[in-house]
Amino acid sequence: MNVPSRTSPWQTATVIQVRPETARAKTFRLALAQPSRHLAGQHYVVRLTAPDGYSASRSYSVASAPDGSNEIEVTVERLEDGEVSSFLHDVVVVGDELEIRGPIGGWFVWEGASPAVLVGGGSGVVPLMAMLRLARNLGRPELVRLVVSVRSPADLYYSDELPGPESLVVYTRSAPAGYGRPPGHLNASDLAPALLPGATGYICGSSGFADAASTLLVTAGVSEAQIRVERFGPSG
Repeated sequence: MNVPSRTSPWQTATVIQVRPETARAKTFRLALAQPSRHLAGQHYVVRLTAPDGYSASRSYSVASAPDGSNEIEVTVERLEDGEVSSFLHDVVVVGDELEIRGPIGGWFVWEGASPAVLVGGGSGVVPLMAMLRLARNLGRPELVRLVVSVRSPADLYYSDELPGPESLVVYTRSAPAGYGRPPGHLNASDLAPALLPGATGYICGSSGFADAASTLLVTAGVSEAQIRVERFGPSG
């Protein structure tokens, strides 16, 4: 398993594509000098350095599946007071270079060989999307089930790609016209179809969402030892 230490070197990545996911989130496709050896679920640190030497860095999960290439994608939500996210959204364009370090993380990873139940809240879907993409790329979509909870259709990341037989979107405040599930919080009945036998649970979202989703999985019979959680806080 590739789990670089925190002393892994910084490298320069070139921005080769920027595309919007929602009104407040953008995906940045980066070209690295060397092939990325990341696993689905890992993250990179992005560092910005001002002319006076001041620097700020933030961690962003990789959204793209491991494919042996030198390109990765990170999806960044813009926070009003976020030093790094605001710069990425408002200033960075194709052709710019960024300092990055990684990949980092060894617990919240999926290597594509065993069943996985993926539960994401809002922007917590990012590392889970890397897992879903990996399963599809491997021709093994039956190995994963993804349940993502978002406020409304306008808040759904990867809306053109995420839907499929392996995924369920739970809208908590407003749903598309004619959607089969009324708006409301994630519940046990949403997770029931996703409970693959022997699956490891991967939960990513805010602390409150992660706690609630963990309780639902345990109540449904998933062992706590088989649940991996990554909590997202503000990462400006």
